[in-house]
Amino acid sequence: MNNDNDSNVIDMEELMRKKAQIQASFGRFNQIFGKLKFLPFLLILVLLVFKMAYIYVEPNEYGIKISRMGFNRGVQEKVYGPGLHFVIPVMQEMETMPRDIQVLELTNYPRTASRTARIERAAHIQTSDGFFVDVDVSIIYKLIDPYMVFTTIGPGRLFEDNGIIPKTEPALKATLGELTTEEFYNSPMRVAKTERAKELLNAELKSKGIIVEQVLVRYFRYSDEIQKNIEEKKLKDQLVFKNQAEGRAAKEEATLKKIIQEGMVTVAVEMEGGQAYVTKRIAEKDRYVRTKNAEADLLVKLAEANKVKWRNAALQGAGSDRMVGLKMADVYKGLEVIVLPSDGKNGVNPLNLDRTLQMFDVRQGGTK
Repeated sequence: MNNDNDSNVIDMEELMRKKAQIQASFGRFNQIFGKLKFLPFLLILVLLVFKMAYIYVEPNEYGIKISRMGFNRGVQEKVYGPGLHFVIPVMQEMETMPRDIQVLELTNYPRTASRTARIERAAHIQTSDGFFVDVDVSIIYKLIDPYMVFTTIGPGRLFEDNGIIPKTEPALKATLGELTTEEFYNSPMRVAKTERAKELLNAELKSKGIIVEQVLVRYFRYSDEIQKNIEEKKLKDQLVFKNQAEGRAAKEEATLKKIIQEGMVTVAVEMEGGQAYVTKRIAEKDRYVRTKNAEADLLVKLAEANKVKWRNAALQGAGSDRMVGLKMADVYKGLEVIVLPSDGKNGVNPLNLDRTLQMFDVRQGGTK
């Protein structure tokens, strides 16, 4: 019995000790939680203050700071670029304006316009000859001085409603309205007028911080009846121009043929003249060759005649009879045996030289 009672006592003491430990743990937890229970509220408050004190300016935006209280109240001249910028809550605020290219579309067909563009109705313009035309125009512009835009026109998108839109259609009417109905189809003239419209817009808006980059006429349309008449007239004009062009082409082709024929005749004449010149030169060459050959032949004949003359003269001179005798002696050398009569009037005595000379009618001493 005593053992059982002791065990119960020990269990109770252990239970009470654990209870005390648990209570102590909960007490410390309640103490810590009591200090941290306001932490979420503090975090929210810090985020709200950060959100109000730091304004993020996008990469395609300008930042304009406005002071509501203090010594330097009003719009600040400093323009802030992209990034986080500090503003004093309640006392200051930051307005943003677009930095990138802006587009104003004047069109009666919104589906043809850019999704990011401001869309207004097409410009309704009266031509110089009294007809009305609806013109689709794209105005490409940007803000170059956001401070001037903010102070002269207003914040937000007021640069559209109070700036570019009211000025656009009057400028287009003042320039494109100088064109006639047909001149609207003349691209160079139309472009020149849009350039003039851009100059008028810049004269109005540049001092307010806006510059117009381009004025582009995308499409224009008259009323159905006028459009039909214009198209028919254009087709007739084009047919007339086509016929005129064909007539000029035929005339130029005839001129070309005439020039070709005259050129061919000129070439033929020049070729004949050249051939005659060649023939003349060949004849002159042949005559020259024949003349020189005849002169050469004459010289040769004269030389041969002189040779014979000089030889005859030499043979007729002194000592020629002696030469004949020597020649006859040479003839005798080739004979081993000769039988001649040695007596009588015509007898031959080889030892009688005078008789031999007389027989051959050789002169003595150069005389007969």
